Amino acid sequence: MSQQLQLNSEEGTTLTAPQKASGEHRRSMIYASFNFINSIIGSGIIGLPYALNQAGLPLGLLLLTLVALITDYSIILLIKGGNMSGTHSYQSLVKSTFGFPGFLILSGLQFLYPFIAMISYNITIGDTLTKVFQRIPGVGPDHILAERHFVILLSTLAFTLPLSLYRNIEKLGKVSFLSMVLTLAILIIAIIRASTLGTQILPTENAWVFAKWNAIQAVGVMSFAFICHHNSFLIYGSLDQPTLSNWSRVTHGSVGSALIISAAFAVAGYSTFTGYTQGDIFENYCRNDNLATFGRFCFGLSIITTFPLECFVTREVLSNVICSRDLSKAEHVAITFLIVAVCTSISLAYDCLGVVLELNGVLSATPLIFIIPSACFLKLSSGRWFKGENLLPTILISIGLFVMVTGLTMTGLYPQDCSHGVEMFYCADANVSGTVPPS
Repeated sequence: MSQQLQLNSEEGTTLTAPQKASGEHRRSMIYASFNFINSIIGSGIIGLPYALNQAGLPLGLLLLTLVALITDYSIILLIKGGNMSGTHSYQSLVKSTFGFPGFLILSGLQFLYPFIAMISYNITIGDTLTKVFQRIPGVGPDHILAERHFVILLSTLAFTLPLSLYRNIEKLGKVSFLSMVLTLAILIIAIIRASTLGTQILPTENAWVFAKWNAIQAVGVMSFAFICHHNSFLIYGSLDQPTLSNWSRVTHGSVGSALIISAAFAVAGYSTFTGYTQGDIFENYCRNDNLATFGRFCFGLSIITTFPLECFVTREVLSNVICSRDLSKAEHVAITFLIVAVCTSISLAYDCLGVVLELNGVLSATPLIFIIPSACFLKLSSGRWFKGENLLPTILISIGLFVMVTGLTMTGLYPQDCSHGVEMFYCADANVSGTVPPS
């Protein structure tokens, strides 16, 4: 039999088996990249303008770039540690390096981050889509479509629950591509509004200073926005050829793309509203702004497509802790229903997004990005901590501990005010021209 087996394609052309394998390999890397970027750019992106408000625009951009570089490095470090230990999941890596106590700590963190993220996604869906529906003629504040509880339940039953029931994460690649397109549309809208609305709202005092004193809290929000380590092994396993070199290319491209989109969105949002920027940037736009309403629709739909990626992780964590094996079909459905039901219940009762972003960034995202991948690598590698390739992981552990302690302290002492649903003062002026805050 010939080694160059000829395969007929739909177009009537012929492809050799190696060519077909190469095409499948490229496609798996593209889908993995879409899933990766979608995992990074979730609800956290709308908190990035507020992070610049906390840190100052120049310092905030430097910190955002630093967080992205650390994310890129630690993701590759994570997979490298998995290859060194012969493990294929974040949990099994930590268990092989730090035993059962480390396994339990990581399981808690790895469950907590995507679980809280799903709650924030539902809060965002309720906040954004209710305002979208109110722009429909005949839908007023008392209409059922303007009720956030109904909208959250509707989106859960119609979209997020069915998508979360998939067993193969690669099948979400096309859905993740749609989410990327929607995110780019949101970015364009933010840039347009920065050039039109931003010139009509007077900047606040010290709007353009280099740095502000509560920059550490900003790092927590940025960490929340960039955390994707909990999905890393799942996406790595979806590659047709899961090698470290292929993974590095996927990681560099995905994190780099996410950084460009995130930085552009953060600058556009902050430059529009400066010191008035809120934790949910869409709360800054006026309700009668049709372009912003379209942006809310795009973001709400994007969040709906991101929700299942986080559900994959929470389900895997529970299955590893409780069952320590692959779930049966009935168990898969039951655990998925349980996770989605609990998240939905909490999001129906709580609606303050900013605090959720800060706490999840400091408590969950920071150790998952800075501390645990570095600690696992140091445990598996030979040599002293402060020499050679062990130096950078050691520094990252120190930075992570500092950000966690300081960020949690400052969040407790200076919590963000939650102005959910409150129309901003400048919206009262139909022209928003030369607006100043009321005395």
